Amino acid sequence: MEVLVILLSFTFLSSNLWENSNAQQQHFDTGGLSRDSFPEGFLFGTAASAYQVEGMASEDGRGPSIWDAYVKIPGHIANNDTGEVSIDQYHRYKEDVDLMQTLNFDAYRFSISWSRNFPNGTGEVNWKGVDYYNRLIDYLLEKGITPHANLYHYDLPLALQEKYLGLLDRQIIQDFADYAEFCFKTCGDRVKTWMTFNEPRVVAALGFDNGINPPNRCSKQFGNCTDGNSATEPYIAAHHLILSHAEAVKRYCEKYQFSFFFYDKQNGRIGIFLDFVWYEPLTRSKADNYAAQRARDFHIGWFLHPLVYGKYPRTMQKIVGERLPKFTKSEVEKMKNSFDVLCLNHYTSYYIYDPHRPPSNVTGYQQDWNAGFAYERNGVPIGRRAHSEWLYEVPWGMYKVVTYVKERYGNPNIILSENGMDDPGNLTFPESLYDSNRVNFYRSYLKELKRAMDDGANVSGYFAWSILDNFEWLLGYT
Repeated sequence: MEVLVILLSFTFLSSNLWENSNAQQQHFDTGGLSRDSFPEGFLFGTAASAYQVEGMASEDGRGPSIWDAYVKIPGHIANNDTGEVSIDQYHRYKEDVDLMQTLNFDAYRFSISWSRNFPNGTGEVNWKGVDYYNRLIDYLLEKGITPHANLYHYDLPLALQEKYLGLLDRQIIQDFADYAEFCFKTCGDRVKTWMTFNEPRVVAALGFDNGINPPNRCSKQFGNCTDGNSATEPYIAAHHLILSHAEAVKRYCEKYQFSFFFYDKQNGRIGIFLDFVWYEPLTRSKADNYAAQRARDFHIGWFLHPLVYGKYPRTMQKIVGERLPKFTKSEVEKMKNSFDVLCLNHYTSYYIYDPHRPPSNVTGYQQDWNAGFAYERNGVPIGRRAHSEWLYEVPWGMYKVVTYVKERYGNPNIILSENGMDDPGNLTFPESLYDSNRVNFYRSYLKELKRAMDDGANVSGYFAWSILDNFEWLLGYT
C-alpha cells in the first residue's frame, strides 16, 4: 500500500492551490470535500513504519529484529528484497518532513524500532538510535507537524525471540513495558500521542497461524513452518500482546500522563492500532449473518472486546474453548478502557458466507472462523480491485466499520489511521501526477467517513498510507 499520496494532499488538504487552475479543478473532482468539511482540529496525516523506511538496519548500533532474520531466508520476500537500505529515512528524514510540510499534512505517524534503541531488547541502550528519533521528532515540530509515535510495528527484537520465543512467553509483558516506559521518559515531553502496537491481530495471525510472517510458526498443515501450533499459539501471542499493551498504558497513565513525583505532566494520550476489514453477509440468510458476525468477532473483537469489556467475545469463548487463555481479575482491571484513542486501519471489505460444513478436524485460528470469503455477489464484484489481489475499493465499508465501532464499543475517540490503495508501480510521471484513480479512492472513502461522523461517530483524524513508496513486507519493492 506504500504509495506517494501527493494527490490526496493537493486535492483535499490544499484546495486553495487548485483554485488557481480551472483545468486542474475540472480534472480532479473533490466531491465538495475540503478541510472545511471536517471539524476544527481534525487531523490529516500520513504514516510509515521503521523497518519499511529507515534503512541502516545493521548500522549505528541497531540490533536485528525478527524481520531482519526473516528477509535473509531465500524465497520469503519477493526478489529477496530487504529493508537494509529501504528509502534511507534514517539519513533523509529532513527531506521527507519537508515534503510533508509542502503537502500541508498536520501529523506524521512513525514507529520506533525497538531493536534500534535496545539492540538486545533489554539492557544496554543504543544512544545513537535514541538520538535519531529525537532529531526526527524535533524536526517534525520545527516544521509544524505533530509527531504520533508507534512503539511496535511487527519488528520484535530478534534477541527476545531467540531468548524465550518472544510473544509466546509472559516475559514479553515486562520487557515491552520497560521499553515503552523508556520511550515515554525520553520523548514524551514532545510526543503527545502514543500507540503501543500496530495491528496485533496481524502479528498473531500471520506470525503464528499461517506463519507467512516472522517468527514463521504454524502447524505443518497450514504453511511452510519448522515449528508451531496454529490451534494455540495465535491465541497465546494475542493474549500477551493485549497484556503488554495494558501494562504499558498503566505505566504511562500513572507515571507520565499526569504529574508524578519529579516527572512533569506530559498531557499526552495513548492507544493502539487495530486493523478492521468490513465483513458483509453474502446473503440475507441467518447463516450468512452469523458467519459475518463470527468474522467480525474473530477480527476486531479479538482485541477490542477485551480492551473495552475485559473479556473475549462470547463467540470466541464458545468456539475456541480451553485453547483461549483466561484473564485474571487484576488483568481485567488493568486492561478495560486502556486507551484514550482507538486507531483503525481500514482498506477494504469482503462478503462472508456460511460454508455449511462441520468444524475442521485440523484446528487453527482461521479455521475457527468457519466462514467463507467471497469477492462478488451475483457476478458483480464487491468493488473495483486495486493492484493487490486482496484490496477492493469499497467505500461504504468505511461507513460500516466506523459505525460498528461506535455502536458496539461505546463510540470511542477514533482516528482512521491507515487508508489507501496501491498501483502496479510502473506508472509514468504524468500518470502518477494526475492520478484520478487514487483521487477517486480517497474522495469516496473520505465521503463515507464524513457520513459516519455526521451520524455521530467520534472521529478526530485521518491518516493516508503512505507518505512514500517503501519496503512492503512480503512483496518487497515490487
